[in-house]
Amino acid sequence: MIYRNSSVFYALFWLVFPASLLGQNWNQFRGSSGDGISDQDKLPVNFTEGDNIRWKIAIPDSGWSSPVVWEDEIWITVGDDRKKELRALCVDLQSGKIKKDIKVFDMVERLLDAEYIYDSPHLNSPATPTSVVESDSVYVSFGSQGIARLDRLSGEVVWSRRDLRVYQPVRQGSSPIVDDKNLYVAFDGTDQQFFVALDKDTGKTEWRVARDVDTDWKKTLRARGIQSDKGGKPNDNKKAFATATLIDVDGKRQLIAPAAEAIISYDPETGEELWRTLHPGGFNVAARPIYSNGLVYVFTSGLDNSLMAIRPDGLGDVTESHIVWKTRGPNIPSPVLVNGLLFMVTDKGGIARCLDAKTGDEIWKMRVGGDHWASPVFVDGNLLFSSKQGEVTVLPATREEPEVIARNELNASFVASPAVTHAGLILRSTTHLYCVAEGFKRTPEQIAKDVYPEEATPIKRPKLADKESRLDELVANLRVLVKAGKLTREEAADLYRAAANISEKESDR
Repeated sequence: MIYRNSSVFYALFWLVFPASLLGQNWNQFRGSSGDGISDQDKLPVNFTEGDNIRWKIAIPDSGWSSPVVWEDEIWITVGDDRKKELRALCVDLQSGKIKKDIKVFDMVERLLDAEYIYDSPHLNSPATPTSVVESDSVYVSFGSQGIARLDRLSGEVVWSRRDLRVYQPVRQGSSPIVDDKNLYVAFDGTDQQFFVALDKDTGKTEWRVARDVDTDWKKTLRARGIQSDKGGKPNDNKKAFATATLIDVDGKRQLIAPAAEAIISYDPETGEELWRTLHPGGFNVAARPIYSNGLVYVFTSGLDNSLMAIRPDGLGDVTESHIVWKTRGPNIPSPVLVNGLLFMVTDKGGIARCLDAKTGDEIWKMRVGGDHWASPVFVDGNLLFSSKQGEVTVLPATREEPEVIARNELNASFVASPAVTHAGLILRSTTHLYCVAEGFKRTPEQIAKDVYPEEATPIKRPKLADKESRLDELVANLRVLVKAGKLTREEAADLYRAAANISEKESDR
């Protein structure tokens, strides 16, 4: 008992119990099952920069790819727009030491569209797609800059592809996924949109299909009260950032691959399209699909922020026949589905919701706070929401409206989604990598040595005067959106309450 809360106890524990016996590897975006659910337990719900932190290290360069884990190795990708380099890092799970720092690519010039005058690569990072790690390989993607397979043990590049290129005004975010034979990934730019399957061993193209989503953009704008396209963003409704999901439906596999303005299912063996649903205005899709209860749960974004449940047993265009229910979605973060309940959080204002997964009915809604691009995870009965303001909020995953278990404030900004391992919770901020684990402490001297790059200073909460002026501006913008039909009055009220940090009951007084 003497070692229960000490580093010595945990070090001995590691030696006795190998990593492979302590749960599944979190080896891809949103974990081994791609749904943000972990079977781990005994992770701390309370932590600070000093308490229950196994280690914290500074991450060189920039990147928003989520950490992936295989046994005692954490893999992330980074990029440097000044050095024009793209790298993969391997970090030791026990110590936080960087074991490998692999230069994968020198950057090439991005494809550009002279008519797209709002080119904004600064709105994304040079290393946003999340890697996939397996026993012998790491598959890393930097979008149009290149995709490669690395030998996990030696770090050598086994193969690479740099010919798969599109123009993405804000760079790419779609992560690759793999099965026993192929790697699958989307390329959804404004100039062209396609999905590709590559042989895992060789990198050769197994199949490639064009998305072929044809909608009337001007009609979509008019339907939402927007009289004309202001220009400067040609084909903006064609871009997407989603990661695909492999599912099994009645013994047959399907590859669910969200595109801009459409959800498409492919045969993973051939690339043949099986079915699709169309969603004009639903571009910028980022969330990863979930399959449960015989339904595919997917999001759209852009002008049509919708969450829907689709029966995957159709053929062709099933927009009118197979969408079981549809409601407003959270835009960027992917949801978590546990015990027939869908949990999610909005990217702006941090409004958490719980829905009945079979019907789409809302069970409860509450304000978590903050802005959320990272997807929540489910661990030991709890939901963890990590915000761009550096707060990790813990809620119980219950049908009843929950009480907040903990609000953990770190000197960080979270965009990447967490990874959950037997050794602790892995959090990647824009500047650092954390391992959160019970019984560990960082000293005040260690905390004082943390270095934060000036260009990546953690986002601070606004002062009161700033907040009041921003609320006035928000009210004006919300009125415009309601008048244009892009928001309902209830949705606008929710956003205002979230920004003002007041409850629904208080606003009704």
